[in-house]
Amino acid sequence: MTDTAPHPRPARSAGRELKEKGLFEAARAVFAEEGFKGATTAEIARRAGVPKANLHYYFPTKEALYRAVTEEILTDWLAAASSFDEKDDPKEAITAYIGAKMDLARADPLGSRIWASEILRGAPVIKDFLETTLAEWIASREAIMRRWIEAGKIRPLEPRYFFYMIWATTQHYADFEDQIRALNGGVPLSDEQFQKAKAQVVDTILHGITPL
Repeated sequence: MTDTAPHPRPARSAGRELKEKGLFEAARAVFAEEGFKGATTAEIARRAGVPKANLHYYFPTKEALYRAVTEEILTDWLAAASSFDEKDDPKEAITAYIGAKMDLARADPLGSRIWASEILRGAPVIKDFLETTLAEWIASREAIMRRWIEAGKIRPLEPRYFFYMIWATTQHYADFEDQIRALNGGVPLSDEQFQKAKAQVVDTILHGITPL
């Protein structure tokens, strides 16, 4: 039976923090390549260059490590929407959010792939995250967007469908990185190309929701 309860981490010294960072990097790579079922703590420990016992000191089970990794991914993604709290202008808030999401997709494609793989499996390990943390987050952002609609700042729309569209578009640059590279002459998008892609996504979405 899969253990879905969060596991508290023990107190850590600065040296332990560095070791854990290495474990997280190795875990991200293995989970992204093999999926949750195919990944083993032995392989994660090998890539991190630490004894398997050390890994289990920090994370008693594979489920505990996987949850810690996915929780970190979700936390980073939700933090990307801080612009909705900091900016009252929808154009500024949405532009900043899309930019932050695309930058995350580019900087951490493994995180996006781990998340996508988990969702495609029916979210057996992180379903409680979706039903609590993510549900609460999207409800708070819906409230902000409805205020913008009432104020006439954006056209009437269903906020959560709007977020689904942003997630699908921005995470494409991580989840389909190999396809993008293949269609780009076998090389990743250059910084200039990526900035153009980001600008186009922002422009297309904003023109679809701002008043005519």
